[in-house]
Amino acid sequence: MRYCPVPDYHMHTPRCNHAIGSVVEYVQAAIDVGLKEIGISDHSPMPGGFDAAWRMDLQALPGYVTEVLQARERFQGQIEIKLGLEADFHPGTENAVRSMLAVHDWDYVIGSVHYLGDWGFDNPDELAKWDDVNVETAYVQYYEMVARSAELKMFDIIGHPDLIKKFGHRPQTLSSRVFAAEMAMLEAFRDAGVVMEVSSAGLRKPVNEVYPHARLIAQAAEMGVPISFGSDAHAPGEVGHAMQDCLLLFAGCGVKTIASFRKREMNLVALEVADAR
Repeated sequence: MRYCPVPDYHMHTPRCNHAIGSVVEYVQAAIDVGLKEIGISDHSPMPGGFDAAWRMDLQALPGYVTEVLQARERFQGQIEIKLGLEADFHPGTENAVRSMLAVHDWDYVIGSVHYLGDWGFDNPDELAKWDDVNVETAYVQYYEMVARSAELKMFDIIGHPDLIKKFGHRPQTLSSRVFAAEMAMLEAFRDAGVVMEVSSAGLRKPVNEVYPHARLIAQAAEMGVPISFGSDAHAPGEVGHAMQDCLLLFAGCGVKTIASFRKREMNLVALEVADAR
């Protein structure tokens, strides 16, 4: 069984300081692997120089938008290119982020949580702090933060929603606390009408697992939470990474439609099976 390609809405550029490849190179890579629609979604600037080493500077934002729109024009008729952005939820920055998002005509905005307080839990430079935290508590705090990001109704897609597991740290058992936090997060997605990203990036990380866990994908599908796909590509060769594996996972979890965006309006597209002959 083979499924038709779906949009890959999560990829970056060198402006975030930890990716390689021009937008044109990402687009060509997408065409080469048979994709019909992609979105570029580099890490947004944040106010006050927050996390500056891992995201674009505010002065780089207009050039980013121009590069994506020029690629859209250049490849018109070959592939559909959406203008996206990955913006962080970090308490206290909401108003500044809202103002930044209002300046450009985005097709979608991904909201992500990369910090608990001042701890960049997915940053390899801060890996040692995992030795000093209660893993179960960290998971609960993370899911609560992700739920809050959805409740803002500032983002269209919630990115890699169990990123907390990136380095393989997990509670020894699925406790009632963690389960309740997971369910509250999914309920927040449903109630806010946001899309949950399923990201293949986890397959390239120590955890070696899709974000989020299949159990959460199945639960989201049962609750009617829309789903999107993202490779979180930081190099052209990662575009569409493991998409077919994810699409098969979707089918096994009861996902029947995939979210597509234009001008921040969502459309659900049927997950279609292609002729494999």
